[in-house]
Amino acid sequence: MRPWFERRFDFQHLGEPDFPFLLERLRGAPARVEDKTRALGRDVLVRKDGDAWSIQEHAGHLVDLDGLHDGRLDDYLAGAAVLRAADLKNRKTHEAGHNDRPLAELLEAFRGVRGRFVARLETWDPKRVLVSAVHPRLQQPMRLVDMLYFTAEHDDHHLAHMTELARRG
Repeated sequence: MRPWFERRFDFQHLGEPDFPFLLERLRGAPARVEDKTRALGRDVLVRKDGDAWSIQEHAGHLVDLDGLHDGRLDDYLAGAAVLRAADLKNRKTHEAGHNDRPLAELLEAFRGVRGRFVARLETWDPKRVLVSAVHPRLQQPMRLVDMLYFTAEHDDHHLAHMTELARRG
């Protein structure tokens, strides 16, 4: 599987009409994580693949990052030239001890943070979905609609890792 930081994005194909579809992808991510993890035993959920994250750590990482996504909405509203940067070392996830928490707690947390994020987007002025700021890592302009696509792709990246880890049993 291609590492996240090796992915490149061309956002030219996105526009205002894509906003509702992206909102649905983002809204559905907690249910997809729940569906993917529901039948798995704790041993499978917390098993690490070497230094790579466990299924439960991938789920926790999605919780950890929704604060960044929410903050980037503030950046767009403030007219920032550059979006706030992510912690590329993912210290929050590495230090969180997600494997020590009950899965139900992580799932509830993800549903909560993502629900608040989507609720903010539901009240977003549609004329502002094309507002732009530079993404600090990609060093390219990213409109709000692009950021939503990027976030949904990030969700799918971690869901794909969860699927692969679950397959290994």
